[in-house]
Amino acid sequence: MKLNSKKVTVQKSAEALCDFLTDVKNFESLMPDNISKFEVIRENAFVFGLKGMPEIALEVKEVEKPNKVVLGAISDKIPFTLTANIEEVSNNTATVELLFEGEFNSMMAMMIKGPISKFIDTLVSNMAKL
Repeated sequence: MKLNSKKVTVQKSAEALCDFLTDVKNFESLMPDNISKFEVIRENAFVFGLKGMPEIALEVKEVEKPNKVVLGAISDKIPFTLTANIEEVSNNTATVELLFEGEFNSMMAMMIKGPISKFIDTLVSNMAKL
């Protein structure tokens, strides 16, 4: 299953945005209002929970400065990646789009498609406010 967020403009350079997304503690400021838990578990990983959803642990898997940051699930139970594709617009402006990719059976995909789409759109909408 692949889901794309909308593309938003952020008032940061591509490099500054990449650095921001590479520092996992910054994700707390991007989370939706219905967050029930956020905890940095190591330098490159965090766990979060949203009300009514299981907790998810993510870690930074890959960084291609300044254009790409890939986060991946730590657990093999729900294998997925969340990729931030960053494009520089000017010295202090960049665009970012999130791509969610995961391997799910069709029943699971139907159940999570709506909540995941809403979640990644919230993340990029909050990035636009940075």
